[in-house]
Amino acid sequence: MVSNNATCDGSLSSTDFQIVANAFAEKWKKFNSDFPEWLWIDCSNRLGFAAHGVSDGYLSVQNVFFKVQSSLKEEHGECSSNDYEEPFDNATLSTSDDGHWYDFHIVYSSSYNVPVLYFRAHSSDGQLLNQDEIEKNLPTESAKVLTESKWTFITQQEHPYLNRPWYTLHPCGTSEWMKLLLAGENSTAENRAEQYLISWFSVVGQVFGLKLPLDMVKSDG
Repeated sequence: MVSNNATCDGSLSSTDFQIVANAFAEKWKKFNSDFPEWLWIDCSNRLGFAAHGVSDGYLSVQNVFFKVQSSLKEEHGECSSNDYEEPFDNATLSTSDDGHWYDFHIVYSSSYNVPVLYFRAHSSDGQLLNQDEIEKNLPTESAKVLTESKWTFITQQEHPYLNRPWYTLHPCGTSEWMKLLLAGENSTAENRAEQYLISWFSVVGQVFGLKLPLDMVKSDG
């Protein structure tokens, strides 16, 4: 059972992180069966990995394909990504060369006591994208928010488990907006705690045009 502290101050303990991570992965599989699965990567006993806590590991989803923004505009005209009804606005199962492949990791931050989204992207030829190339392909509204917002921004830092540079959405304001988000949900404190990662991803995922299906957001079990 997840502690209710997550609904009080917007933070999450390292022990609760694995619980909500597994719940998130199961619901993702149930409601997004056509897309790659989130998998829990256990790092507790791996050689070369320092143990960071009781629940040591992270969630990973690999090879999510995004069409480039120019292709989306050609297909949908000048409408923004917010006008589409698809749960994944510009993420598809396509194998076209006209796009980029993303890997996402959800990692627990012991400094901020919140989850952090780590990511990297590469083109069809395997070339890793730099930050400018990534930001250029974000939905228009996302790029604007990242430019103006004080609660999150893209930065590059060493992945705590892979010891290689990855991009992240900085978590400095996460606990503040999560506190407000969870307080506004009409459910019990226990359900709000168990829905923590789903509520969190419903916000950070939109930076890339990843919108959770409504049934997944509303689901209590």
